[in-house]
Amino acid sequence: MSSTHRPGDAPEPARFRELLPAPGSTDVDLPRAYAYPPALDRPWIRANMVASADGGAIGPSGRSRDLSSAPDRRVMGVLRGLCDVVLVGAATARKEGYRPVRPREVWSDLRADRPATPRIAVVSRSLDIHEELLTTAPEDARTIVFTAGDAPAERRRFVAEHADLVVVDGVSVGPEHIVNALAERGLHRVLTEGGPHLLAEFVAAGLLDELCLTVSPHLLGAGPPRIVTGGPGTPGAPEHAPASSTPVRMAHLLEAGGNLFTRYLRE
Repeated sequence: MSSTHRPGDAPEPARFRELLPAPGSTDVDLPRAYAYPPALDRPWIRANMVASADGGAIGPSGRSRDLSSAPDRRVMGVLRGLCDVVLVGAATARKEGYRPVRPREVWSDLRADRPATPRIAVVSRSLDIHEELLTTAPEDARTIVFTAGDAPAERRRFVAEHADLVVVDGVSVGPEHIVNALAERGLHRVLTEGGPHLLAEFVAAGLLDELCLTVSPHLLGAGPPRIVTGGPGTPGAPEHAPASSTPVRMAHLLEAGGNLFTRYLRE
């Protein structure tokens, strides 16, 4: 057989094709394309989200992974390899089954002079967090947990024993509390993976620097929330809606396996 692909062979990974700003390139260096700004002196908040072609953020099972694909998971892996910390809301951590990030051999260059894996940071008022996320993280990448002052005392003691617990005075944890605490720990390359309510908080506070959005080739119809969810009067909504829209510019547009990979930077 002259074909380079035979029955039973693993399919070749989809190639990433650059559409913007340099159309035609099919040899995209993903770590370079998604590199954080150099010499950061404060946390840079990058979001990575996936949405269907008609704007839905959650698939039929109630999880975003329904919309994912091999190219999307490859980008996600690169983004995690580049970051210092993965920030996520507790509801998303439960639904998506978050655990401590596993080290990858391909990250050796991306993580030079840093721990082998990024830390996970979870925002949770109830502290209803899977215990494996707290107890199995490596010592140099301990899970960080943000909670409010009225969190259950017994649960606070357990979390503090196994993770880096940050307690905020009052009844809610705001984006500014998270940014300040991460800055104190020197964690400047931040990757938030949602969920939609947490992302809405950062957009409303004007603290989201970058959005990496995968547009998945699926149609979900009416019902699923958008990647940013919540408005005045809705549960989990930001306290203050933004006074105006936030201008962004497109840094690049890639395509692989029918998925579009956009990267937007705040103006």
